[in-house]
Amino acid sequence: MKNKHSRKTFRLRQDEMLQQLRNEIITGKRAEGQYLPSEKSLSDQFGLSNKTVRTVLDALVDEQLIEKLPRVGNRVVNLGERQKMTIKLGHHGTTLLEAGLSDLLAAFHNEYPHIQVQDVTLPAHSPDVMKPYMDYGMIDVMTLNDSEFQDFVETNSGSYLAPLEEMPDMYPFLTDVFRVNGELLSQPFMFSPAILCYNRNHFELEGLLEPDGSWDWDELFDAANQLNIDNERIGFHFSVSQRNRCAVFLLQSGAIFEKRSDGCVKLCGTAMMEGIRYYKDMIANRMTSLLPKQDTNFHAEELFAQGKISMMITTYLSLNRIRESGIDYDVAQLPHLKVPATHLISIGLSVNKQSPHVEAARVLVDFLTSHKAQLLIRQKTLSLPSLKTAAEWAGHEDGYRPARFNMYREIIPTFRYNSELGLTESEWNLFFNEALTYWSGLETEASFCSRVEALL
Repeated sequence: MKNKHSRKTFRLRQDEMLQQLRNEIITGKRAEGQYLPSEKSLSDQFGLSNKTVRTVLDALVDEQLIEKLPRVGNRVVNLGERQKMTIKLGHHGTTLLEAGLSDLLAAFHNEYPHIQVQDVTLPAHSPDVMKPYMDYGMIDVMTLNDSEFQDFVETNSGSYLAPLEEMPDMYPFLTDVFRVNGELLSQPFMFSPAILCYNRNHFELEGLLEPDGSWDWDELFDAANQLNIDNERIGFHFSVSQRNRCAVFLLQSGAIFEKRSDGCVKLCGTAMMEGIRYYKDMIANRMTSLLPKQDTNFHAEELFAQGKISMMITTYLSLNRIRESGIDYDVAQLPHLKVPATHLISIGLSVNKQSPHVEAARVLVDFLTSHKAQLLIRQKTLSLPSLKTAAEWAGHEDGYRPARFNMYREIIPTFRYNSELGLTESEWNLFFNEALTYWSGLETEASFCSRVEALL
């Protein structure tokens, strides 16, 4: 035992004791009214002097987690006697609908009444925006999608995120994207591939067969032309100015951004440029155009819910926007281009290492990724929880759910992340801003290629 403790510094052992006891009390592993082991037992367990053990116990008294009873021992206080602590959960505003967050937090408060959670919609999730919130302990837990997480890592901001324990029942392709140097820095929460959503009644009225996994994009646009009705509806649409929609087609081109020997991007004459050109041709010649203001200010799901769009690219997360629409719709795998690649979004929960309530923050993350909470997401929303046993639950469904809802399981081998295109987050942002000008027809291909290569 002495040899084991000698490998750790005094301060580390003291912090370990404090964190372990605090976590066991907050999570309920040590029940209300239960007595802690004697000071001598704790001294032997953590390799600390009796004086240091008493210092740790005094800290737990100050935190109102235990009370000292003279000549009796140290007892875990009753929840009713404990001062409530408040932690803040920073999230994308859409998380309220996509995760059914109000129901999840109500369930959490029922189990942990001494921990109050205040949800905060963050203005952005980039490290530059988030660091002040984290430095001053204004956010304890936050949602990060895979791209935002990558931005933290690439800007050496991963040190702001506390390591978490991996959960074996998570889909491995979700855990992998949030692991850095062997440490999990964000716990998978929800995910979604990009999918095709279509109005079944429109297809029936036009006598068309519904989409299936064999479709290519030519077949989709042929069907869209037959579904178009002037002044009434559009056969196919999506917001072309969304980065994740562009990624769908670039991933399906089968190319990656090439780098020259000096590390700069090479674009002119590459396979990636062919994919970028295809996207421009599709926008200009095959999509029914909407006013620019409409394209940037509306969600395709809103028009779909009004019966104004027959087919759209969307995600399981965004299906929650049309759940109460009353439209008979279903989902299908996206048509293929050159390779069967499906763009994937993963949303994780990260703990701010600077938080004054790190252990309580971990308790919240553990709860939101528990089977109970993940099953609530599966049953109460159309989103996909990250816990496999919850996502693949089969039982009585409340409300409308597409007949092919479980289609995502068939296309898991095709899932691809933005990062697989070969650009860092900062490079992606620079590229996409330049690409919008090119796709708008305001620049020649030669000029676009040259400028992108100069920037990247």
